[in-house]
Amino acid sequence: MEESELVARLRSHDPAVGLRAVGALHRLAEQVEAAAVARARAEGWSWEQIGDALGVSRQSAHAKHGK
Repeated sequence: MEESELVARLRSHDPAVGLRAVGALHRLAEQVEAAAVARARAEGWSWEQIGDALGVSRQSAHAKHGK
């Protein structure tokens, strides 16, 4: 989904359209977060640093993104 299409959906008065747009945003945010965490780990960041940057505990960051 392109950004302009997503913005149009967010402005829709139809709750189903809006909720699908929210789902798309969540999926996009998850992808961006995973890429940023992978980049941080590749650069030697600790799970504590990553957790701090994400606003969660190191344990939560590791549980979600550790392999």
